[in-house]
Amino acid sequence: MEAAAAGCRGPGLALCGALMAASGGSRFLVARYQEPSVDDLFMYDCITAGKKSQEDRGQDGQPAVKASDDILAFAFSSSGGYFALTDDNKRLVLFRTKPCWECLSVRPVVRRCTSLIITAAEDKILVADKSGDVYSYSITEPQKAGKIELGHLSLLLDVALSPDDQYILTADRDEKIRVSLTRAPYNIISFCLGHREFVSRIFVIPNYPDLMLSASGDCTLRLWEYKSGKEVHCCHLNSLNKTEATKNDKKYAVSRIAYCCQGNYIAILCDCIPTVYIFQFDAATQQLNYRHQISLKYKGWDVAFEETGGLWILQEDKEASLLLYRPVDGHWQPVADDKGLMKMSKYLQDNWTMFKDSW
Repeated sequence: MEAAAAGCRGPGLALCGALMAASGGSRFLVARYQEPSVDDLFMYDCITAGKKSQEDRGQDGQPAVKASDDILAFAFSSSGGYFALTDDNKRLVLFRTKPCWECLSVRPVVRRCTSLIITAAEDKILVADKSGDVYSYSITEPQKAGKIELGHLSLLLDVALSPDDQYILTADRDEKIRVSLTRAPYNIISFCLGHREFVSRIFVIPNYPDLMLSASGDCTLRLWEYKSGKEVHCCHLNSLNKTEATKNDKKYAVSRIAYCCQGNYIAILCDCIPTVYIFQFDAATQQLNYRHQISLKYKGWDVAFEETGGLWILQEDKEASLLLYRPVDGHWQPVADDKGLMKMSKYLQDNWTMFKDSW
């Protein structure tokens, strides 16, 4: 399953158990895609998140810059019982999803956020912002103000947690990945250094909890033993798309990473390249092996794995906004007759205006 989202993310997709959420602009929709006969669509628009604080001021008391209500990051808790998002108006919105969807709180955040994640204990939301700080917000006390946990000197682009909540990992614009103790974030355990450009994505592998994936503007996907800061393997992504790289002489940052424990598959999307690259982690050799690529007719917005191994792709096409692929004899094949795919595609098609500002 996929980890938390990153800032200025554009349209997004997330799966958790039977739930699928998709966001675009200021809105998101969610439904149980594994129950195709049930009409259970829930929609939310951040425009309805409540009036902004007095004089449009943020939590730090400074006048807020005029902003949209666009969703910047969102995430499910591991059980799917909670869902949190942040928007461009510096709000953190928390939902309880069971037994039915309910908005628990709308809280101001200090600055616009770039990424968020919910702890495995489901008691806190960790939010990374553009100033380089990470704040924690209580779930058990949903009206409580945030508490600063740590800070970088550079803009943070992603935040992750170890599966046991013991370590917090942060990635910044200045090539660094920092590993800190969650209970004492000022205690830095290690730095993972080696990227030559900003670190766009980090992800701790759930079934190999001592290992982390990272991606960067330097066109590499790397594997780390993050507690020691040791780089284990590095894949150069430019070599996978030589035609595109040569034609434009550009470096492409990884915008999305998704991981599936069943088969240890990794799917990545790069900015401006309509292709999903699929790798497989070999635990015995500690290698990231390139397996396949899925060429898209339109811009890919996001990717997410379901627990059984199906790969979902959200793309910029009203008629086929969702694609579903499954591995068959080592090759990823499209699935067209899945009832869950039909259900969610219809919801997205009926609400396509939520994506109007995304192209």
